[in-house]
Formats: sequence, C-alpha cells, structure tokens
Amino acid sequence: MEEIAPRLVGATLETRIDGLHTAVVLVEVEAYAESDPASHSFGGMTDRNRSMFGPAGTIYVYRSYGVHWCANLVTGEEGRGEAILLRAGRPVAGVEVMRRRRGRKDHLADGPGKLAQALGLGGEHDGVVLGDLVDLVAADREPQIIATPRIGISKAVDTPWRFVEVQMVG
Repeated sequence: MEEIAPRLVGATLETRIDGLHTAVVLVEVEAYAESDPASHSFGGMTDRNRSMFGPAGTIYVYRSYGVHWCANLVTGEEGRGEAILLRAGRPVAGVEVMRRRRGRKDHLADGPGKLAQALGLGGEHDGVVLGDLVDLVAADREPQIIATPRIGISKAVDTPWRFVEVQMVG
C-alpha cells in the first residue's frame, strides 16, 4: 500500500456520474494500513469502513467530521483494510461541472472533501469498484514527488505516507 500510493500521484481519476464526465490528475494522496492507528480499519471491520476491506480497486467513501465526503482507493487484498486517501487533484476535464458542484471557480479539488465534491463522489458511491462510474488511468509521466508525514490526523502523525507532487508543495 505505501508502495502503491506514490504511483497514484500523476494518475488521472475520472468519474462519470449522472452522465457528467469529470477528471483530475492526482497530486496528493495518503496511505493507511490496517495496522496503522490513524486508519479507519485499525479497530477492525465496521459498517462504516466495510468497503475498506473490499478488493483492491474498491472506492471507500466516508463522511469527515459529518460535513465532507472523502474518497479512498482500496489497495489491499480482500479482507485486509488498506486504502489510499485521495487528498488533492488538478482538474483536467469537466471543469465547468466541478465549478457548479463546488459553487465556486477556484480551489476545486485541493483538499480531500473538495476533490470528492468536484468529482461528484458521495456516500452512495461507497463500495463502487473501478470501472464505468469511477476509473483510474495510469500516469503518462513520472512526476517528481516527496513523502511527508500525513496531515489532519492525531495518531501516527510522523508516518511519512503522504505523497505529494513537488510542484504542489508550498
């Protein structure tokens, strides 16, 4: 999982929701393992995190702080709670759709809640498997990335499983 996460940076995440196509190039992701105290899967499977234990390629969507939907890509084998939080992306298709969904013209996908909203991902997409509705296209280049400690968590804060495209660091 921590080997897969950096390879997602530069990949294109596409959605086709309600007949609308949107896509972002992923520029920031964070990895979470079942043995990781910061992971939703740390205490085992629950109704909330069930999708995180699905097969690789499953989308795990959860509500953060009761406000924002956040999307993850499950990377472990079925039964093992591993996923990568999709933290930020650079819009490349369906920008006008993203603007309508976000109700603004800027900062469309520069945070995990913003990314999910821009792509139209919500709780009803929890458990969807990559395919027609949500798809991932491998990067056509190798972006320069750095690994940093994860952010926005209170446990295992020093684990360097946040992977960011260098141009996004600032």
